[in-house]
Amino acid sequence: MGVIGLHHVQLAMPEGEEDAARRFYVNGLGLAEVAKPPHLAVRGGCWFQGPGTEIHLGVELEFRPARKAHPALLVDDLDAMESRLADLGASVVVDQPLEGFRRWYVDDPFGNRIEVMQVAEADS
Repeated sequence: MGVIGLHHVQLAMPEGEEDAARRFYVNGLGLAEVAKPPHLAVRGGCWFQGPGTEIHLGVELEFRPARKAHPALLVDDLDAMESRLADLGASVVVDQPLEGFRRWYVDDPFGNRIEVMQVAEADS
């Protein structure tokens, strides 16, 4: 008996900002929005998913962004992702290297930290 996987990560967002969330998570990160169950949809927020990834954004009335805690998303083209996010006005912050990965951080529209990583190509 033990953990067999990660179903989703939940981040907080301010009330009434679902359109900003959609622009970032769908247009920027390339995730698809999925419908929340009706009994949860009344609370606001939105859910997004992609291959092996699900992020739920829930409304928090006294919202404070997650500045340290964060999801780390694996992508197949870090440069293209950076360009797409730049087109939305988001800027990336390069951090110290992590062996085997290229990576940077970006804030969602609410200040939540998102790490974006790509497996580094091995030197030939």
